Amino acid sequence: MKIPVQINEDSAEPLYRQVENQLRSLIIGGTLQEGTLLPSIREFAADLKCSVITIRRVYQDLENEGWLRTRQGTGTFVMKVEQGQLTQMSEENVRKIMNEAIQKSAALGWDQQQLQQLFVELLQQHFTT
Repeated sequence: MKIPVQINEDSAEPLYRQVENQLRSLIIGGTLQEGTLLPSIREFAADLKCSVITIRRVYQDLENEGWLRTRQGTGTFVMKVEQGQLTQMSEENVRKIMNEAIQKSAALGWDQQQLQQLFVELLQQHFTT
C-alpha cells in the first residue's frame, strides 16, 4: 500500500517528525483506518528514500502513542482510536498549524487586525464556494 506521505528536505523539521505528523494526520482524518496494514519498515523507507532507522523510529513513536500496533511476523497496523481522541488530536493539529501561521505572520510584521481580516476573508472563500 502506498501511503501519501511526502518529505520536505528543505524543512528544518526532522524527517522522522515530518513522517510521524503526516501519518498521525492520515489516521486522524480517516484516510488510514483501523486495521490498515502499513508497509514494512524497509518498504516504506525505500518509498520515501530515507533511512530504515527513520521509519523504525516513526513506527515505534506512533506505537508508543497508541496509534499503531506491530504484530511479530504479521506487520504494523493502525489501531482503533476513539472518537474523542480523534477530535482532541484534530483540534491540537489545527491549533499547531494556526499558531505557526500567527508566529510567521507576526515575524513579517502583520498585526492582529490584519490577520483577523485575512482569516475571515479566507474562511468566507473556503466555505462559500
